[in-house]
Amino acid sequence: MSTPLLLSPSQLQQLLPSTDTKQVSILDSSWFMPNSPRRANEEFQEKRVPGAQFLDLDEVSSPHELDLKHMIPTERHFADACEAFGIEPTSHVILYDTCGVFSSPRALFMFRAFGHEKSSILDGGLPRWEAEGFPMEAKPPVRATKSVYPTPVFDKGMIRSYDHMVSNSFTDLHSDPAVELVIDARSRGRFLGTDPEPRPGLPSGHIPHSFSLPFTAFLQTHTIPDSSVQYTTFLPLADLRNALVSHVGDHAEAIIQGRRPITTSCGSGMTAGVLWLGLKLLGVPNVALYDESWTGYASRASSKIEKAAN
Repeated sequence: MSTPLLLSPSQLQQLLPSTDTKQVSILDSSWFMPNSPRRANEEFQEKRVPGAQFLDLDEVSSPHELDLKHMIPTERHFADACEAFGIEPTSHVILYDTCGVFSSPRALFMFRAFGHEKSSILDGGLPRWEAEGFPMEAKPPVRATKSVYPTPVFDKGMIRSYDHMVSNSFTDLHSDPAVELVIDARSRGRFLGTDPEPRPGLPSGHIPHSFSLPFTAFLQTHTIPDSSVQYTTFLPLADLRNALVSHVGDHAEAIIQGRRPITTSCGSGMTAGVLWLGLKLLGVPNVALYDESWTGYASRASSKIEKAAN
């Protein structure tokens, strides 16, 4: 039986009675933009889902020639991190973040790329968990007992390189069904080059022939009653499908049926995970992620940058 990509708070609560941490492992994978005043690890220390540990996506990553953050780690680095968390290959790993749905899909992408299929995200994250009245933990977190995690095999087909993206951008999407359709999770203003990038000195715009599909189009926002606190969850499947159609038009059906491969991108490879997960929820078989995303692409002087709408 396949492991669901999404879990509700009540579904996670049903898993918590298991006292064997090697069977169920909960990871807070919160991450914030560099210009945000919020600090994920500090918030984790203050409160969390009971038994959760903190996954720093910038730490469990590979070094990059352009000093890009949270790039996919090596196979052994991933395995070492799992061992430190007490995770075994048979553990059910549940990932969440403190925005609802923001960085947890990227963490799920990492686990699935290394073949750890028994992994899910908490849809709505910590805010939804707390809003629905489930217990919180505020005492100092307990370090897990180290496990043994064999070096996994990385699915290279799930990641796209800069060279691949440049080569793909020169091909004709309409005449060749093998050409990958690229969707960009950044805001439309950044995609069109009318709004600045949050990273100083980085130009805005987009990869030629890519499509704008802001990651927020796959999400719905909830406000906790009698509070200003908001969080996001994924849209129902019918609405996810409609969002895809509204942004890529006639290509949507070929994407869903697996006749058109698709690659997700964003600013730095984080919210591209939201689009990746939304597509997987729709049953799309061929979904890759451009790890460097716009920061890697636009940092290179040789990159062609488009600003006109497609």
